[in-house]
Amino acid sequence: MVQNMIDSYKHKGLRKQLVETIRKKGIEDINVLNAIETVPRHFFFDSSFLNFAYEDKAFPIGAGQTISQPYTVAFQTELMEIKKGDKVLEVGTGSGYQACILAEMGARVYSVERQKSLYSKALKFIPSIGYIVKLFYGDGYTGLPAFAPFDKIIVTAGAPFIPDALIEQLKPGGILVIPVGAGDIQIMTTITKISESECKKREHGTFRFVPLLGNKAKD
Repeated sequence: MVQNMIDSYKHKGLRKQLVETIRKKGIEDINVLNAIETVPRHFFFDSSFLNFAYEDKAFPIGAGQTISQPYTVAFQTELMEIKKGDKVLEVGTGSGYQACILAEMGARVYSVERQKSLYSKALKFIPSIGYIVKLFYGDGYTGLPAFAPFDKIIVTAGAPFIPDALIEQLKPGGILVIPVGAGDIQIMTTITKISESECKKREHGTFRFVPLLGNKAKD
């Protein structure tokens, strides 16, 4: 992470350019675009890689994980239809960038990470830049049943299947956004919970994610 966290006019200008890039790719939700423009993505990068912070690309963050491409973050966030005060579960904290975007939008964020090294970093880092996110170390497949139900759930890694536990932890009317697929390419999928016994599934094109793994990582 950046040790000397300065958000300069240059950085703000680069974020404006990034927002224009993802707007041209089809992101329309003004609250999503405002959050991307507000959260300093370069804070989530080691200082030697700052030149990559405002490219619309994913980037390695260690432990075999990546900070997602800004367009992908915006796309998933737009699908969630976030309203201020929504209680949101994020599966896969990673760098913490997605969690901070959601917090910036006024969501109450609960985030679970299976990689101990990433969890420990995020636990210190996210509060240091002014965001409140409840962080947990654990297996994302099981969600956070003790804190359910959630208005929205987002999975930030490719899942070979949709875990039943996550659907169970959605409120009626809630939305789960999850990239589904066992191979290199996943289909972005939304599950809208109509009632306790009925869900509506929609598919939203292909993406590439690192795989969602079960259990806690052995560090």
